[in-house]
Amino acid sequence: MATTRFFQQVELPQQKTYQEGVVFPAVLSPTTNTDDVTEFEEAIRSEKQWLESLLQKSGVILFRGFPVTSALDFNNVVEAFGFPEFSYLGGRASRTQIVGRVYTANESPLDKRIPFHHELAYNVDFPSKLFFYCEEEPGKGGETPVVSSHIVYEKMKERHPEFVAKVEEHGVTYVTIMGDEDDSSSIGGMGWKSAYMTDDKNVAEERAAKQGSKLEWMGNGVKIIAGPRQAIKFDKGNQRKTWFVNHGFETVKSKIGDRDLYYEIGNGDPMPDDAIKECLKIMDEECVAIPWKKGDVMLVNNLMVLHGRLPLLKLPRRVLASLCK
Repeated sequence: MATTRFFQQVELPQQKTYQEGVVFPAVLSPTTNTDDVTEFEEAIRSEKQWLESLLQKSGVILFRGFPVTSALDFNNVVEAFGFPEFSYLGGRASRTQIVGRVYTANESPLDKRIPFHHELAYNVDFPSKLFFYCEEEPGKGGETPVVSSHIVYEKMKERHPEFVAKVEEHGVTYVTIMGDEDDSSSIGGMGWKSAYMTDDKNVAEERAAKQGSKLEWMGNGVKIIAGPRQAIKFDKGNQRKTWFVNHGFETVKSKIGDRDLYYEIGNGDPMPDDAIKECLKIMDEECVAIPWKKGDVMLVNNLMVLHGRLPLLKLPRRVLASLCK
């Protein structure tokens, strides 16, 4: 495995190996012991080209064993990469700013599973990269599983070619009912005022339109119609297609609290149950879930990789996040 002056690749039992020896995800540890986070930041700057190349190859890099001990340290590590910040405007999950570019991850109850998804896949604009940071190591469970999206695409095309062709031609439409206020008991619990950062309906409509969404106002909330969205994208860096969806079609039609959420093919046809069940099975079979360790930083290529959250079985757990253009 490759080693640089500052970083060495290490092996963990949960990793998968794909064609041409690509290890998923890549895991890096420091070549020498240090308790100074600024040395980590300097190493990132000096080795950025190599790190980006590794990310393009693997899709995920887990940094383990580096002295990242606080949200501020994490913010400085994100800044060291030099990627522009991405606004969460139009997002669905409740989040709170901690410091700088650092926010809580989805604030829904930790015993709930978050389905696999590409971040903000329902919007026209979406972040290219995601950072996660483990501030408090989970007692048990609560992993952030990742799955290579091109693997999902290839297996779905092999098993359900007609469905994949239809989705590729027409895209996917996402429909969500949002309340006026946030509801942290729901996975997609952000209210429209927080989502669009305004309490003015006209401003909300303008901001939604820029994301390619239409708002239909209701008595105590709003229906958001997003799409059709391109559900199969092309990864130019690796010259292959990816299965680019939000919430992995895990709930074709569901009710989360008082929030309705459903998907349909862009031409209005319903999602076929057999294909959706197969998709979920593939994601579960192909995913990697590495237990969090305090201080871990995970960098995810959002075009290449779907991520989720497994239920927490034992407290505590605190994972923070930062989104990049």
